[in-house]
Amino acid sequence: MKPVLIVTGGSQGIGAAVARLAGRRGWAVALTYVRSKELAEGIAAEINGAGGQAIAVQTEMADEASVVNLFRTVDAELGRVSALVNNAGTTGPIRQIREVTSGIVDEVMGINLRGAFIATREAAARMATDRGGPGGAIVNVSSRASELGGAGEWIHYAASKGGMDALTVGSARELGPVGIRVNAVNPGLIETDLHARAGAPDRLTRLVGGVPLGRTGTPEEVANVVLWLLSDEASYVSAALIPVSGGR
Repeated sequence: MKPVLIVTGGSQGIGAAVARLAGRRGWAVALTYVRSKELAEGIAAEINGAGGQAIAVQTEMADEASVVNLFRTVDAELGRVSALVNNAGTTGPIRQIREVTSGIVDEVMGINLRGAFIATREAAARMATDRGGPGGAIVNVSSRASELGGAGEWIHYAASKGGMDALTVGSARELGPVGIRVNAVNPGLIETDLHARAGAPDRLTRLVGGVPLGRTGTPEEVANVVLWLLSDEASYVSAALIPVSGGR
């Protein structure tokens, strides 16, 4: 049987790149989406058409029941989860902190941090060796914003990713003794539509001058690091926060 990977937010961007690469490397992939059903099912069909195995599951990451249903669906259709990539997220709108409403904070924290927390809990319950599981690996897709702070744009987003970094380190230390490695990647300026959806389609162009490597990154470059962290090549790597940012 193929090892089973769940990729949250797998319909586009980094999540889609992770799902495609995982499918090529022999994982059975469950990828989640909220509204982009056609995109998600298209990626699943692409993986299946290339001889892999994939399903797309509609999941609202801020809703506990929806996340629990995701894992139960994967149990039934693919088998016990071997790995999890917590990628689903939202920046929320670009706002200075004096303009950030509680609604914005609730939405961003709910999807980015609450969702990752619930998914980690559900994955750990299935992977942990002290519960009869085989162990496993979790990779959280955080952001360089967790360190840079997001001032003047999205402190709310940066704060959620700071929480994700803490979740990564804490859960790595707690779950290591039961066979589960937990790490994070912290992407920088990556060529996805995240910036346009936040209301700043020119953001990559404006900020690329601050990248020591002199260019933006691609989702595939992030996916390569994620799949390495999931692999046996990273068997002694846990609680790591790895910038994928060209030095920014």
